[in-house]
Amino acid sequence: MNRKPETASLLLPLGWKTGKLAPSIERSVVTFIADLHIHSRYSRAVSKDMVPESLHRWAQLKGVTVVGTGDFTHPAWFAELQDKLEPAEPGLYRLKPELAARVDRTVPESCRAEVRFLLTAEISSIYKRGGRTRKVHNLILAPSFTAVATLNDKLARMGNLQSDGRPILGVDSEELLRLVLEVVPEALFIPAHAWTPHFSVFGANSGFDSLEECFGDLTPHIKVLETGLSSDPAMNWRLSRLDGLTLVSNSDAHSPSKLGREANVLATPLAFHEIVGALVSGDPSQFLGTIEFFPEEGKYHYDGHRMCGVRLTPEETRRHQHLCPACGKPVTVGVMHRVETLADRSAGHRPPRALAYWRLVPLSELLAEIYGSGATTKIVSDSYHQLLATFGSELSILLNVPIEELVAHGDPLLATAIHRMRQGQVDVAPGYDGEYGRVRLLSPEDRQPVSPQMTLFDL
Repeated sequence: MNRKPETASLLLPLGWKTGKLAPSIERSVVTFIADLHIHSRYSRAVSKDMVPESLHRWAQLKGVTVVGTGDFTHPAWFAELQDKLEPAEPGLYRLKPELAARVDRTVPESCRAEVRFLLTAEISSIYKRGGRTRKVHNLILAPSFTAVATLNDKLARMGNLQSDGRPILGVDSEELLRLVLEVVPEALFIPAHAWTPHFSVFGANSGFDSLEECFGDLTPHIKVLETGLSSDPAMNWRLSRLDGLTLVSNSDAHSPSKLGREANVLATPLAFHEIVGALVSGDPSQFLGTIEFFPEEGKYHYDGHRMCGVRLTPEETRRHQHLCPACGKPVTVGVMHRVETLADRSAGHRPPRALAYWRLVPLSELLAEIYGSGATTKIVSDSYHQLLATFGSELSILLNVPIEELVAHGDPLLATAIHRMRQGQVDVAPGYDGEYGRVRLLSPEDRQPVSPQMTLFDL
């Protein structure tokens, strides 16, 4: 699949740069990156390195200023957050100075910047509604440790908060929203990764066909929707019923290196209520847009059956009557299929409130393709950290560093790959049934020896 860009061109966030924040930052508008959905080491299938110190470090390497804490419902994690963080701007926290000083010594000078934490948690609701079992994940942003303590006390009466950083509660999503509104009215409640087949509000396997079906009379309180890795804003624009919502993107990171793979670009004072206000309003002067995966790279973009290695388009799935052509078992219906089922517009429609977005491929994946190696190998890691030391944070390299500078630095293949990524000129084998898609930006011809001048001319 060759992917062309939905956005006309790359739009660079003005004023976004690496560096220390001014002392009066809480009163000043700054442009920054926020990744508000991650998980701690107390969640299942999550790296043990997901601790405040590591998040502080990797946020700087990535170029992320505000990081969600994730998992504030877990008693041990909540205690660790209280022990290691201290208040910063209103509703935001920072790593305590003695911890930050040790971590910052491991960060290249080119990447060093302030990092702020915002209290967040994802809750898995599994319950019966309309004769079906529903499995919906929701994200909560909270303004303070005090508010979280009060909310956790209420949630603990509904289920075991210690069993998982992302607790499974047998509470209806509508009732969960009602509780949050009553206990912490300043909090922001967001349906998480809204299209994921197994655990989301619109999921093909256990979700709903509309927000109203899920949240009932409280639906007007849903102002923000998280699109998830397997969909992008353009796919969501096909549903007129979503026009009044702000679409956000977050990494849902389970390891520090995945931080910022999807995120939000904001221009507000650094404060909880300012950030939430920008997300709710969708004001393009405050919420500049989102950083996205190529959605085909997400685990559930296409339909398919991973056990048989079968990947299907929605049309092929319908032709095979939703059964795997190899074994005859039901296929997992992916995000593209589900969007097409609920859409009332053709692809390409852009509603009035639509914000900009930028599709990126993680730098380690670009380097892995260049070296023909795995993304976690030493050669990729060494090259990754050398580039950061030279040019600054990963997101700055992917979005802002001029192509000519990469060529001049002696990285013509990387320059070619980043140029094509910015133009949306990628080849993708879409992900399906829990299997990530594969993105390719280089061809065998690109690897033929050429002079830097010829490479730059070609670009």
